[in-house]
Formats: sequence, structure tokens, C-alpha cells
Amino acid sequence: MKIAVASDIHGSLTNARIFFEKAKEAGADKIALLGDLYYHGARNPLPEGYSPLELSAFLNEKKSRIIAVRGNCDSNVDQTVSDFYLAESAVLLLDNKTVFLTHGDRFNKENPPKGDYDALLYGHFHTGFIEKTERGVIANPGSLSLPKGGTEKSYLILSEKEICLYSLSGELLSRADL
Repeated sequence: MKIAVASDIHGSLTNARIFFEKAKEAGADKIALLGDLYYHGARNPLPEGYSPLELSAFLNEKKSRIIAVRGNCDSNVDQTVSDFYLAESAVLLLDNKTVFLTHGDRFNKENPPKGDYDALLYGHFHTGFIEKTERGVIANPGSLSLPKGGTEKSYLILSEKEICLYSLSGELLSRADL
């Protein structure tokens, strides 16, 4: 099974469409969204293709494939326009691997969740990376629309064996065995 992972779309229908096309090309069975779907946040500029209402309709068309967690910019109103549930966090069992999904404002590399996991995936910081630690792999898909810290617009592809970070243009940026 393959899972395409994105975070921090912040209302960009343009970049969400590109991501879903890349996920299809990669053969992703599911899509994990790590929060901050619709609103761009008061500190951020409007991203390219900003259209939260159209983005919600686009995502709702794909609801059967989406696993989503709530970000710090997501509100109760966002849940009302989403036909899929925005969980506080989620745990996936991928073959014999445990993958913890969260937005990153609460749990992250500096404040990991309790318990065992093979991978911790979170967004929030808008900086894509993959790092192997003694506890497991820690990865951030970056942001599809508002990257920070000199990073590119990016996403992850997760399988039972590996996790890969790609730029939105499709270039492999980093990978690690899972």
C-alpha cells in the first residue's frame, strides 16, 4: 500500500490539484492530510490559487481516500464543509509498521507522542524533511503552498518499506527505509 502525505495546503486549489495528480502517478491508495487545509492564516500571504470553498469541494470528491488530521488553522467551520473527518491525530497500521499522524503544533520532533511508532509524520512547520532516529523515522511533508526556511513545496510518499520526500515538481529530495 502507498499513502501520499501532504500538509499545510492553506486553501491552494492549484497546488492541491498538482499534489493529487502526483499521488495518482505514484500509485497512492490513500491520501493523508496533516492539517491546515483551507485557511491561510493571519501570518501568511494568500497562496497561489487560494480558493477554500472550491478546495473543500475538490477534497470532498476524494473523501473515500482521505485520512485527515486537524491543524491549528482548521476550525469547526472547516469540519462542516468537509465530508471527511478531521481527527486530532491518527495512527495507521501499515503492514507491521505503526505510523503516527499529527499536525505538529502539539506533537513533533521536539515533543514526540508517547508510545512506540515506526514513523512520526507531522506538518505545521512548512519545512519538508526525513530523519532517522532511535525511535523511528520522523518526517514532515513540508507545505504544498507556503514553504518556509528555503525549502520547496513538497509532499511524502509512504509505503511499507520506505518514505520519500518529493518536491511538488516531482523531484526526489530525500528518502529513508521504514
